[in-house]
Amino acid sequence: MSNIYKAFENKKAFIGFLTAGDPTAEKTVEYILEMERAGADLIEIGIPFSDPTAEGVVIQNANIRALNEGMTTDKVFEIVRKVREKSNIPLVFLTYINPVYKYGYYNFFESCREVGIDGIIVPDVPFEEKHEIEDVANKYGIDIISLIAPTSEDRIKKIAKEAKGFIYVVSSMGVTGVRSEINTDIGKMVQSIKEVTDVPCAVGFGINNPNQAREISEVADGVIVGSAIVKIIEKNGENANEELFKYVSEMKHAIE
Repeated sequence: MSNIYKAFENKKAFIGFLTAGDPTAEKTVEYILEMERAGADLIEIGIPFSDPTAEGVVIQNANIRALNEGMTTDKVFEIVRKVREKSNIPLVFLTYINPVYKYGYYNFFESCREVGIDGIIVPDVPFEEKHEIEDVANKYGIDIISLIAPTSEDRIKKIAKEAKGFIYVVSSMGVTGVRSEINTDIGKMVQSIKEVTDVPCAVGFGINNPNQAREISEVADGVIVGSAIVKIIEKNGENANEELFKYVSEMKHAIE
């Protein structure tokens, strides 16, 4: 059992996302620790990529800022290494297949194990093709996090049966970003998943306020927030500590 289980153990999990290197590598380390202090149970770290197809404009811009600052995959691993000097919070990468392929599958997942990454989300790898990286990831004890979207329908149970770590339930069609309403029947999706697996379900895409988080947590095991956090970092730059702590604390309190 991986370190990820701790995020969901006897509680609802709050999962926060940020982009590595936005605004700087040093601040990314600081902001991860700040979110943990505020109550985050797991952190997703985005590896900057020039063509993040699943991301909305907020996270796209964060990728651009980080790349312009010179962020590389090696530097992202160094960020994780520094976080691990002070924390054992579950950490998951969110990236795309291109950076992993270019780094080399074996080199990438060996480095993940070395620095203490627990799992990875790769939105542009279809379920039917995940063995391309999962076979290697398994050798190094890294969980491939499965995504289940509203369009998955008949494939929901098939995907869920093979899931590890946690299942990322996509709340809405389209790309990431803050949404005023989430109209998908999340409860029905989670029910279908729970019929075939005990792997926790966390819901992301669009969640940005305590009311949404509270409602989602009533049917799911956790909530994932990305764009709203990245917007705080975008607005406050290197002085986002206080606002990040306040926001994550409010969101965590809402789901407890």
